[in-house]
Amino acid sequence: MLRKFLPNDFDFFELFEKQVGYAVEAAETFKKIAETGTLNENLYNKIQSLEHQGDEITHTIINQLNKTFITPFDREDIYNLAKELDDVIDMLNTITNRIRVYKITGVNPTLVEFSSVILDSVKAVQSAIKCMRNVKQHESIMSSCVEINRLENVGDTMRDRALGLLFDNEKDPITIIKWKEIYTDAETILDICEDVAHIIETILVKQA
Repeated sequence: MLRKFLPNDFDFFELFEKQVGYAVEAAETFKKIAETGTLNENLYNKIQSLEHQGDEITHTIINQLNKTFITPFDREDIYNLAKELDDVIDMLNTITNRIRVYKITGVNPTLVEFSSVILDSVKAVQSAIKCMRNVKQHESIMSSCVEINRLENVGDTMRDRALGLLFDNEKDPITIIKWKEIYTDAETILDICEDVAHIIETILVKQA
């Protein structure tokens, strides 16, 4: 088990699990925003709070990394994993802010579909992270990573389709710009989840 290499007084895995837990909460909140077509102050503030909590976890991981002599896997991989997990939450905050600034209202079926795929991807990241305590769960981790990669491909297709329909049917250039950026943000979240999967796969190879 990877955990046996940890000092008794610190657990990097616990922080990674908290961090990805915040990401799942943020993805669930974003899905609610998309499904209701409403960004009220409560939902906006929740995303903001989760982003701040994610930042705090990231800073804790990096600070502890500088103090810990023995780590469960390479320091660079710990740093990169923490950074990419933080980027997932940051990007969910970014897309939420964009919806707020652009005063987007009403339900957009494409955004609802994106929000569902994003939540599935972040939950797959969470599944992989939770299994990382035990290398014997290698197959479960890899299965999650494969699913994350599949969902990223789904996101690519959705973005291309959405942009095609947008350019074909929308005449207002400002509306086109707004939705182009929102769709791009949504797909970027899936890209970051895929980056997390690649880091996890690298860690598994090194631990084999």
